Amino acid sequence: MKVIWAPWRMVYIRKARKPAGCIFCSKARERRDAANLLLHRGRHGFVMMNLFPYNSGHLMVAPYAHVKSLESLSADGALDLIRLTNLSLRALRAEIRPEGFNVGMNLGRVSGAGIEAHVHLHIVPRWNGDTNFMPLFSETRVIPEHLRETYRKLRARFREAIAEDREDRSSPAIRSAARPSRSRSRRTSKRTSKPRS
Repeated sequence: MKVIWAPWRMVYIRKARKPAGCIFCSKARERRDAANLLLHRGRHGFVMMNLFPYNSGHLMVAPYAHVKSLESLSADGALDLIRLTNLSLRALRAEIRPEGFNVGMNLGRVSGAGIEAHVHLHIVPRWNGDTNFMPLFSETRVIPEHLRETYRKLRARFREAIAEDREDRSSPAIRSAARPSRSRSRRTSKRTSKPRS
């Protein structure tokens, strides 16, 4: 399938040579987040935009660990991947309001993984009618907005979503729900105490 990059398509085609190393490792190390379209850094992974998206807002979530498959990640690394995915979905819903998403991984070359050495998750926003006559009849997909403009908008939404998360965690209702009440713990200890002989 061809992709129309109007008016910047040729810039990306010239840069589309296969990178020598792992792009996820190199982009995470570089600390040039805006230039690399890196939207957010978590504790064990990060979110970046796809340079050649299937649809507007196509994101990739990757761990810092250079591993081939999900089961090779630590428990904390795998959990952070889900947290980053949830954060990405919230930011995308708030900014570009898709009607659905394709969320998933390609593990191994045979499954279609472009970069099989470093596990990563794709988030592709979808709209009713986004598969229209262009991809069906001319094998062409139109991306309506420049990547830099999408990056600018989504970066702001990620900051908002992170701030909301911090507020939720600091709210008294959340803290009290996470902490068992004293009366409940007393009742539990009474029930589990052994009867005296």
